[in-house]
Amino acid sequence: MTAIDLVGFDDKFAADADPWRTFTSHDEAVKRAAILHGLGPGPIGRVLELASGNGSNSVAIAPRALRLDATEGTPEGTRLTAGALVRWPRAQASVLALPALPPRPVYDAIVVAEILYYLSPRVMASVARMAATALRPGGCLILAHHKIDFYDFAQHARGINRRFLDRSGSRWHARVVRSTARWEVVSARLARPAVE
Repeated sequence: MTAIDLVGFDDKFAADADPWRTFTSHDEAVKRAAILHGLGPGPIGRVLELASGNGSNSVAIAPRALRLDATEGTPEGTRLTAGALVRWPRAQASVLALPALPPRPVYDAIVVAEILYYLSPRVMASVARMAATALRPGGCLILAHHKIDFYDFAQHARGINRRFLDRSGSRWHARVVRSTARWEVVSARLARPAVE
């Protein structure tokens, strides 16, 4: 595998606003429905979305969020996300190259979809610790990732959601929202520490 970098992603979005057909694919719609099911009906206070891509998940999340910070590592993807979110004034798209810190210190929900296997294990561990720190007690973390490898991944896909949780330095109560042969959506909440 030869990992794609942010320049490669930016070039993809510049050449095609929907290179993976995330707005039109039936499989992507099913995955998006699982993400929304894992989040719950809302309203949800502050939501952080990491690696928003072209905004296809952002537009589904925005109506449930009182405030959505849709972050994306590429300028072109950020532009596409901002365009997709134009109808939702409480949603904002901004550039955030991981493992940088998010716009706010605390969130009620965090959505991480289709990004972890593009990160090195070291960067992924840093993002996992950030997510555990930024999620308020009782908040919801949604992970949505492939289970099969593609040529441009930095690490293998199988078990990526579990590896992310394990590297966060925290304990989680996690459940699989939906799993297919190709992908898995997990909803996780931080486990409360035992009272002594």
